Amino acid sequence: MAKSFTIVGLGELLWDFLPTGKQLGGAPTNFAYTSYLLGDHAVVASRMGNDDLGTEAADRLKVLDLSYLQRDASHPTGTVEVEVRRGGQPRFTIHEHVAWDFLQWSTKWKKLAATADAVCFGTLAQRSPQSRTTIVQFLKHTEAVRIFDVNLRQRFYSAENVRASIAPATIVKMNEFELPVILKLLGLPQSKTPAKRLLEFGPKLVCITRGSRGSLLVTRNRTVEHPGFKVRVIDTVGAGDAFTAGLAHEYLRDASLERMSDTANRLGSWAATQSGGTPATTMKALRRALKALEANH
Repeated sequence: MAKSFTIVGLGELLWDFLPTGKQLGGAPTNFAYTSYLLGDHAVVASRMGNDDLGTEAADRLKVLDLSYLQRDASHPTGTVEVEVRRGGQPRFTIHEHVAWDFLQWSTKWKKLAATADAVCFGTLAQRSPQSRTTIVQFLKHTEAVRIFDVNLRQRFYSAENVRASIAPATIVKMNEFELPVILKLLGLPQSKTPAKRLLEFGPKLVCITRGSRGSLLVTRNRTVEHPGFKVRVIDTVGAGDAFTAGLAHEYLRDASLERMSDTANRLGSWAATQSGGTPATTMKALRRALKALEANH
């Protein structure tokens, strides 16, 4: 039987209110959900309100390990208004002062940090001082593969947070539009190999996603491009998070850059054919969908 790793999505849990209805999401939550579909032990380390949306979220995610999902009696479960533009591209309005802005560091979370094999975190959940402090503590107490999924949203990021998040990261992932913003925040000039410049800050792998044009994986010694898969896009909400889950899944299994790239792109493409970041499906159905993508590549 294949080994199952403990994969942690650390940060925001929220409801995306899409034109087609509400879908549970948040980048770390989407990441954990796809990791579960891939057969790993997926954990959501977040915080939700003691309200109906929180109860519904827990029910929606009951297939995951929710024992590290905190309840908040003072703040509501996070919500986001999502406008889907041409080509399935989303525009987000993210509400503030919600439960995941108040992540609490605890002995329980310290034990999770010590036993995790991989943890994915971003900039958004670090918009509040309390959650930022908790995320920093988690990263200090773990030897897991640390995946910094940049995920720039609205005004909820800073040069200080970006620099502090890249430093402990094993893998840094962003999209092609975020790359020049990150370079500017870090005071790096544009160059012919901008992704490679980010390796100077400590990560072992930098990943740039390019939408329907696939991705670029960069290490100190190699660069691997993938052209992506042609699919009928419903919306791209959660596509990058599914990509990241595929990347983590293969990285933990010492896969080649080519295999990592292929798996991640297949998962991202599959997610773009679904509505929202946590579409209702099964492991078996996902395997069939990924196999069909591979056959049509």
